[in-house]
Amino acid sequence: MSCSSDKPTRTRPADLAATPSVAPQADPSAGSLDRAIALALENRALDADAVRAVCACAEAGQQSLLPQLLEGARAVRRKHLGQNLSLCAIINAKSGACTEDCAFCAQSSRHKTDSPRHGFLDPEEIGRAAAAMKARGAHRFGIVASGLAPTGAEFEKLLRAVGLVRAAGLAADVSVGVLTRERLLRLKEAGLAGVHHNLEVARSFFPQICTTHSYEDDVEAVRLALAEGLFVCSGGIFGLGESIAQRAELAATLRELGVSNVPMNFLIPIPGTRMAHRPVLSPAEALHTVALFRLMLPTAQLRICGGRGTVFGPSGGAGQRALFDSGASGLMIGDYLTIAGAPPEADLELARDMGFALSETEA
Repeated sequence: MSCSSDKPTRTRPADLAATPSVAPQADPSAGSLDRAIALALENRALDADAVRAVCACAEAGQQSLLPQLLEGARAVRRKHLGQNLSLCAIINAKSGACTEDCAFCAQSSRHKTDSPRHGFLDPEEIGRAAAAMKARGAHRFGIVASGLAPTGAEFEKLLRAVGLVRAAGLAADVSVGVLTRERLLRLKEAGLAGVHHNLEVARSFFPQICTTHSYEDDVEAVRLALAEGLFVCSGGIFGLGESIAQRAELAATLRELGVSNVPMNFLIPIPGTRMAHRPVLSPAEALHTVALFRLMLPTAQLRICGGRGTVFGPSGGAGQRALFDSGASGLMIGDYLTIAGAPPEADLELARDMGFALSETEA
């Protein structure tokens, strides 16, 4: 899957609404974009020309097409997902000392950061946190642990925690690295609803981000969870230096795998990591990325997670309103892994003000 751009743009328009619109008749590329939107509305895969048209909206001299792209992404979301907004939350059940060398991660043992470090939490503490987030609007609750895979003792705690999250009335998900089929089956028996396992970036960019495990390890983890009939959440993180074409490559891989729940994270450059020098994505570029994924994955739940406040500003503000009105269909509320999140009440108020219905059940 290719796009004409080979590096991320840094366009930061002061106001998308202030960008002059180009009528479709005046620019042939606008017609190509119309075709890409039409394909997505029909839930048909975008071909190479359609993907290039979407990618081109982020190129210098083509930003006038961005409002048309965003309106198309809204239409695709409304056609396939309506005005439903899915809310999820997580807990950092084990933090730090990770053996993996992911360039963006504050929890990697290869980085010197101020990230919290603690062993696997007591399952009862996890259960209490789940109940608290349910009371604040979450429908799913993810138990996240650093490392490539849980130890035996950690896995026993995880089994107990999954049962307590389910007992709290939430869908219990885990994000604990690579799980064997045997472990997945035991977790399902304990009440597991879903597995989170991000591919993070495109296969072609992965060697620049992680060298301690292979891309295929992550792909196989996703395939295994899908084969077991679990809810699977797999997506990526954007702003690491990947090209727009590589973002499209990741979306194409997720479509090929059959992933229908896609978390979208935006880099928060953390001192001490190898990505500390990277600039934060502009809101316009982040919205373009959401729209690209919406058109390439028309029926998927696109969940905006880490970096939301960093890129789009405070809860309830204009940036968050623009995000809510994009192709996104879900949010992570509350705290992230090592970064405090905003209280969810402002998100809930904005969602209701914009006419969203909060989803109670999901695929």
